[in-house]
Amino acid sequence: MRLATGPFYENFKMAIDTLRGNKLRSFLTIIGVVVGVITVMLISSIISGIGLAVEKQVKSFGTRSIFIYKRDIGISFGRPSREIRMRPNLTLEDALALRELSEVETSVPFLNASSGFFGTPTVVSANGKQTTSVRLTGTLPEIEKAGTEILIEGRWFTQAESDAKRDVCLIGDTVKDTFFPYKSPVGESLEINGREFLIIGHLQKKEQLFGGGGGNNDESNSIFIPYPSAQRIKPNADDLFMLAVAKEGRLRQARDQIEDLLRVRRQVAFGKPNNFSTATADSIIDQFQSITAGVALAMIVISSIGLMIGGIGVMNIMLVSVTERTREIGIRKAVGAKKSDILVQFLIEAATLTGFGGLVGLAIGWALTLLVSLVFPSYVPWWAPVAGFFASVGIGVIFGIWPAWKAARLDPIESLRYE
Repeated sequence: MRLATGPFYENFKMAIDTLRGNKLRSFLTIIGVVVGVITVMLISSIISGIGLAVEKQVKSFGTRSIFIYKRDIGISFGRPSREIRMRPNLTLEDALALRELSEVETSVPFLNASSGFFGTPTVVSANGKQTTSVRLTGTLPEIEKAGTEILIEGRWFTQAESDAKRDVCLIGDTVKDTFFPYKSPVGESLEINGREFLIIGHLQKKEQLFGGGGGNNDESNSIFIPYPSAQRIKPNADDLFMLAVAKEGRLRQARDQIEDLLRVRRQVAFGKPNNFSTATADSIIDQFQSITAGVALAMIVISSIGLMIGGIGVMNIMLVSVTERTREIGIRKAVGAKKSDILVQFLIEAATLTGFGGLVGLAIGWALTLLVSLVFPSYVPWWAPVAGFFASVGIGVIFGIWPAWKAARLDPIESLRYE
């Protein structure tokens, strides 16, 4: 009971009464704090959500996987450099050559047989429906060992089917929902650019990084066909990447062997950089984390600006409040209040004001993260609301020191004379 009737409780109650008595002024004062906390909530949730999704998706390929691309792996902005654009394409023969390496268990090529922005669309149709947004990929039977896909129904295609250029396919879960929403797709047929393909397998749905299902960014909106069949549908297709699986415990050695072999096959001169790139799950995650660290730094700067603006507003309002309440301060001192009592009173008022702004920012930020989760993976880390709230309270204390000190130093006699 002593805690409920103590000085802190009384000061907090007076702070709430002050907020209620100046609602509009209080609201305008804390806008900067609200914006700063919303920024913390939004950006931290997006960074954390995408980070977890990237880590989960990349690691789903397996810890022994090595990705090989013609271009540099990672997030890039703008048009690739001329050197990257002029690099020779990876080939099926490169993928087959990797299988001869002592530290490599298997390697699988993935040929993009979908059309680009300026090509003839790849049309997929079945059951009276049609789409051009499906990702069509040519690969080999070793996809079963690559670990990139999980078969939940049906079977993988065989080497004999691949050699014979049989028109068989494996479809992703989104393709299944598009054309066969209420029945098993295995044994059914669909047409790809007018050619009929028999569906022999249904693949497990993959977690998406962005947006809803059905678009080109949907990993489950995919069809896999034998490599020779993809070449027949798309004779000029040359956008190929490879995935190699290292032997257990030999990831680094396998990556070194792969790079040495490809340098020879692609005639890279001694001392020159690779004209291809390799990456493992861990290296991709590390690269992503280095990028998000920069984004997090920008978040801190932006949110700090908002909090600073809010803090300056609080200081100005508290200075006005000190002037308006000069007589009240004089009365409190006349009846025995110490300088420390006045100091604490105004500090609590400032912290309460910005703390309330922090709570408003948390509520709005939380609501916005729910909306953002419809487009981006969103996960609010535990530290974001905690940091946002305590930062807002801290801003109130820091920027409330000068007004509180000014109030505490007022002369009680002069204050009582103030009109």
